[in-house]
Amino acid sequence: MNMVKTYLKAQTKAERVAQPFELRDVTLLDGPFKHAMELNKTYLLELEPDRLLARFREYAGLQPRAPQYDGWEAMSLSGHSLGHYLSAIAMLYASLGENAFKERVDYIVDELEVCQNAHGDGYVSGIPRGKELFLEVAAGDIRSKGFDLNGGWAPLYTLHKLFAGLRDALHLSGNEKALQVSIKLADWLDGIFFNLTAEQMEQVMICEYGGMNEVLADLYGDTGEDKYMKLSDRFWHKVVLDPLAAHEDALPGQHANTQIPKLIGLAKQYELTNEDKYKSTSEYFWDRVVHHHSYVIGGHSFNEYFGEPDELSDRIGPTTTETCNTYNMLKLTSHLFQWNGNAKEADYYERALFNHILSSQNPDNGDMCYCLSLGMGGFKDYNKRFEDFTCCIGTGMENHASYGNSIYFHNGDKLYVNQYIPSVLHWREKGVELRQETQYPEDDRVVLRISGKQAVSFTLDIRYPYWAEQGIEIKVNGQPHALAAAEPGSFVAINRVWNDGDLVEVKIPMTLRLERMPDNPNRAAVMYGPLVLAGELGPLDDADAAGHLYTPVMIANDRPLKEWLEPVAGKSATFRTVNAGYPRNVELYPFYRMHDKLYSVYWDLFTADSWAKAEKEYVIARENIRKLEQYTIDFAQPGEMQPERDHNFQGETTRVGTLHNRAYRNAALDGWFSFDLKVEPRAAMMLVVTYTAATEMPGCEFDVLLNGQPLTDAVEGVKETEKFYNVNYTIPEASIGDQETVTVTFKAHIGRRIRKVFGLRIVDKEAYNG
Repeated sequence: MNMVKTYLKAQTKAERVAQPFELRDVTLLDGPFKHAMELNKTYLLELEPDRLLARFREYAGLQPRAPQYDGWEAMSLSGHSLGHYLSAIAMLYASLGENAFKERVDYIVDELEVCQNAHGDGYVSGIPRGKELFLEVAAGDIRSKGFDLNGGWAPLYTLHKLFAGLRDALHLSGNEKALQVSIKLADWLDGIFFNLTAEQMEQVMICEYGGMNEVLADLYGDTGEDKYMKLSDRFWHKVVLDPLAAHEDALPGQHANTQIPKLIGLAKQYELTNEDKYKSTSEYFWDRVVHHHSYVIGGHSFNEYFGEPDELSDRIGPTTTETCNTYNMLKLTSHLFQWNGNAKEADYYERALFNHILSSQNPDNGDMCYCLSLGMGGFKDYNKRFEDFTCCIGTGMENHASYGNSIYFHNGDKLYVNQYIPSVLHWREKGVELRQETQYPEDDRVVLRISGKQAVSFTLDIRYPYWAEQGIEIKVNGQPHALAAAEPGSFVAINRVWNDGDLVEVKIPMTLRLERMPDNPNRAAVMYGPLVLAGELGPLDDADAAGHLYTPVMIANDRPLKEWLEPVAGKSATFRTVNAGYPRNVELYPFYRMHDKLYSVYWDLFTADSWAKAEKEYVIARENIRKLEQYTIDFAQPGEMQPERDHNFQGETTRVGTLHNRAYRNAALDGWFSFDLKVEPRAAMMLVVTYTAATEMPGCEFDVLLNGQPLTDAVEGVKETEKFYNVNYTIPEASIGDQETVTVTFKAHIGRRIRKVFGLRIVDKEAYNG
């Protein structure tokens, strides 16, 4: 493999107690992670660079060499996939040393240089109207919303991906031209923002901007030019970062993945400046997200947004845990581990890597999930990797190309074994090879084989996971190693002279345990060692696998888990409920192995007495919600940026908020707002709108219109909880005709308001009522 030299001109100032190995130093061995990487490798080689470059050439006045891809690449976020792709193929080149990836990196960078030269001013991108909208911003004409800047979909987010791809092309594949393209683009961008005031920059940053502070700090590191760090500093978004810097949790109601890259940027700035504010803000954010906003699989967000801390029980469904969020949290976690060397960061990394990232890829074809459902009776809804090109397809390209960067870390004479993944480490500075052999996480044994031409003294730090209730056993060359005062959630240090052929055997017995919702101890997930277990409920086309109750409850009577879950013979890490699941028992196995099935991760727990009291109401509520979701044709979530953008939200004198952990939109005097929703032509439809049972402001009188015509036939629908209820509006068939999309408008009466709207969906009326 070709050696890639270091390009840093500005040295890291912050102290780091652990450093990652280069991707070229770690080789994956057979196991689920290697399988995921191989699927990703095949996918990346099947993608056509010219199709990802199509709009770059078009907007540079050049003839595209191939048609652009569809999905988000055919929208105004076009170009974001190219940045991810460039990062991913650079990662695979660094990991595998295969020239096919290097050739693609070089080709793309050459093409970007051609496009940049055609523009003539340093600008290059695939963003529709990209140059024009940035010039409007430079002139002080700033029209900024959550995902929209002067009519463009998060253009700085897209530029961030391009900068990151160019950075990785430089560092991981040695393409020095990539640095020159980055410098010219950054200089152009510096000119755009040069005359803007701090208040104008705040206005710009209302729109998602990704991790612009990160990649500009990286560019400072690569060039030593102070102007890039100064530009990076301009992306301190006060409305979000000031409260976090003061250690105030201002995350509820915030779009989750918009925020995480900002903190990754602060982490990078800390490392280059040693400014403690950046470090403490990043660490506070990490702690709040990991310990107060995250679900059992390590992911977070509901409908892409943060809710109130430690209030998760009512926020589970098809749109929990966006995969991009966890991709970014793992990047932030890596920074924190390098600063602190704490097992808590490595433990979280394991939780999220095994249970979210690995779970998000279809192991048959490599498709990837945008959001990973944690709903009761949910399923994995995979994006099509050649059609959709969503943000999570982009981050997925990187997720499954970079597993080697999280397994081992080092510092001087210390070697950390952070993750138990079959692999070989080449510790070149020590002349040592470490081979990790294991069937983990399906087995509790790990073997570490040391080889080298000469004896070497170093400390081997082996992670003692937080979940190891029955301890950890370590043998060196067959002899037990004393654990001293080691406890779960720490590292066990073995300091000795290592010789060729030395063998370390690690056993970490796995046990079953419940992880309960922080706000509802009677709703819990089942874990086995590091693994989240999901219960299989049936095939995707099974309309009612549970009879009258779709998702079983667990009538466990407060018994220990081992009394109502028993191992399934011949199946690793697989268990079946015994006299507990109602109305039927369920088989549970690792979530990452669950695909093309209906499942539950969380379970409601009852005693026989409490179930006797709750059964009727519980069954009716769960069944009603299940039917409603099953026959929904389209759903829009008011008050959340991406769903509103997807449904062409329009409105005046309207505002958003959250209540009981759900977003809403309402309108002040004489206000209105509208959404476009899909329908099925020539079918009986109804509109279902979710309102709150809580007291509203007085004077809420409004009409609900479909394509401008009032809907007057309305009846009360499903009561979701004590907090929310639905109203069903009948849609006259004649009002739809052959249309595939309709506009639903909420319009206040003169001098009146519109009450809070928490959701609206188009439902197949005949199927629902049938």
